[in-house]
Amino acid sequence: MFTDSHCHLSFPALKAQLPGIRQAMKDAKVSRALCICTTLEEFEEVHELAITYDNFWASVGVHPDNEGVTEPTVDDLTRRAALPKVVGIGETGLDYYRLGERHVRDMAWQRDRFRVHIRAARETAKPLIIHTRSASDDTLAILKEEGDSANGLSRAEGVFHCFTESQAVARAALDLGFYISFSGILTFKTAADLREVAAFVPLDRILIETDSPYLAPVPYRGKTNNPSYVPYVAKLVAELKGLDLETIASATSHNFESLFRGVNA
Repeated sequence: MFTDSHCHLSFPALKAQLPGIRQAMKDAKVSRALCICTTLEEFEEVHELAITYDNFWASVGVHPDNEGVTEPTVDDLTRRAALPKVVGIGETGLDYYRLGERHVRDMAWQRDRFRVHIRAARETAKPLIIHTRSASDDTLAILKEEGDSANGLSRAEGVFHCFTESQAVARAALDLGFYISFSGILTFKTAADLREVAAFVPLDRILIETDSPYLAPVPYRGKTNNPSYVPYVAKLVAELKGLDLETIASATSHNFESLFRGVNA
């Protein structure tokens, strides 16, 4: 019924509790989850989850925040993307939130890494899973720059995950053909502006996620998140859209299948 389009089940806080989490997912009617990779070092562990369980899938990518890890090449990503049940490239993108004493100009390595992921996504025809924080202008600009049809490759597609940006950014992402995914942040009292964005995004372009173990929705805020909590995100989307919960579950799961082709293979 429900699909968690973004979670980190390989992280220690969740992996150690996996049998209980899987039972909780079943009880909550969460039938599928996409396990997200954040480093090449982590990939084998993420992929193992996907090939071990029939309702898990995997991505391959290096998170923009991760420094001191193996820097991916296009070949690194495309070879792993060809493996069974790997359905997306990422998570990738730009994050200028923790610059510290650095300047945006010092983050060229992040922008270069993002371009590598975009090129791998185009080469494999698999969707990007985009993380953007305090960097939406550069994120959109690079997607546009890398989005031409050179060399006969199709334009990259994908999802802006755990969306927290403005309606203008959402509109720009939608115009580029991307989906928008909402997490438990949507349920926070401080997220009134984000709820307006969720009301704006068309139903056929919305995904839901937990980003677990982070960002547990109300009424579990502050606790360790897991995929069984994704219905709380769906419930709020239903309220914003004036639709019943089953409609949101069906639509977001259909959107997941449309974007991540092969999830039922």
